[in-house]
Amino acid sequence: MSSGPMPTAVTSASEERMRRFLATASHDLQSPLRHIAMYAEILLDELSETLDSEQRESLTAILQKAQTAQRLTKALMSFAAGTPQVSPAPVELGPIVDGLWTELKAEVGANDATFSHHTLPSLNSDAALLSTALKNILANALLYRGAATLHVELAAERSGSDWLIHISDNGRGIEPAHQERIFEPFWKLPQPDAVAGSGLGLTAARELLTALGGDLTLSHSDRTGSRFTIRLPAT
Repeated sequence: MSSGPMPTAVTSASEERMRRFLATASHDLQSPLRHIAMYAEILLDELSETLDSEQRESLTAILQKAQTAQRLTKALMSFAAGTPQVSPAPVELGPIVDGLWTELKAEVGANDATFSHHTLPSLNSDAALLSTALKNILANALLYRGAATLHVELAAERSGSDWLIHISDNGRGIEPAHQERIFEPFWKLPQPDAVAGSGLGLTAARELLTALGGDLTLSHSDRTGSRFTIRLPAT
């Protein structure tokens, strides 16, 4: 009995589930994000004369984060509908990854993990979509770290008309039998100490990078760690 078409059918069904998940989640987030941004703006306007610098900075950060999340959820809704809307603008990669790493370390509780990068380029890209893709890749390294103290390193190199961004870690690695499956929607590494999550992180990262004109690959993985490579247009 032939089983040739089955992987394509299963993958298509999983991709459709992922799109429905993104559409529903993004839609449901719109209202609370809108209210968070609105109340933060009201507080900044009405209390501006009574706030000290630290309070004003905190409220401004809340407003900016809510506005960024609003832009992202709108982009994800359009992506789920099959018509991704990309708003390219100059993006400094270094400050983005530094900020993401600080946020993720606090979220995951990996205070001992370290992070470094060489000089990173400025790209013409959509900051919200690119940040989400990078956050998912960095989160994957933090969640699947090995016994050794985690270290993640970013490096970029020019390759023709593209930038290649390498994200390397010294984590537990991915067995060869599983390396083709890590980008499948809802698939997670089978292991005793299973990590909580939707199984959509790397899938969403690849899809978002594709929408930005690039792609994401697992360029190396063994017991010494893994390296993911992002390709993005240089212009």
